[in-house]
Amino acid sequence: MRKIVLMMSVSVDGFFEGPDHGLEWHLVDDEVHRYFNEELRSMGAFLEGRVTHELMAGFWPTADADPSCTAPMAEFAGIWRDMPKYVFSRTLDRADWNATVVRDVVVEDVLALKARPGGDMALGGADLAASFMRHDLIDEYRLYVHPVVLGEGRPLFPPAEDTPGVMPVHLRLTGTRTFGNGVVMLRYTRPDPSPGAPGA
Repeated sequence: MRKIVLMMSVSVDGFFEGPDHGLEWHLVDDEVHRYFNEELRSMGAFLEGRVTHELMAGFWPTADADPSCTAPMAEFAGIWRDMPKYVFSRTLDRADWNATVVRDVVVEDVLALKARPGGDMALGGADLAASFMRHDLIDEYRLYVHPVVLGEGRPLFPPAEDTPGVMPVHLRLTGTRTFGNGVVMLRYTRPDPSPGAPGA
């Protein structure tokens, strides 16, 4: 069964957005972008909320037509256009660019999607991630920690009271990568349940 992989950039103090939704603190140079492309190329689908999808759809479909576009950006534009996308939204009637609108996070439907053949699925967007966490549906976390302390903004993970019965989430570190610009990728997976444990 394929996995659901949360892939998000965060500050050292755990924010995915700065004040006023700012993302200008992200340090995505060519090295980091090439690594993103390598990771995403093998994926089978993007799982996105409406806001994330509209943000991506507002730039990437034609990004590689811009003469100033770097080679890694141009490569990602093609990856994004071609990748199947599931956009979770209660307000969108339709979504473009190889996208299917899904009304809500229904556990049985998500498990059926995981059971389909293909690569793992990349989950993006903090609100959607919080919903998947409430249903305990995230198999792997790939966090890109940027060398900045923001002090305020929107935290990536919801408080424990918003995820009763799910927090804490115990993880196993399975990989790291340090980039030249100071970004560090931390890869965590869910440990296999021990014999006799709930869900084992």
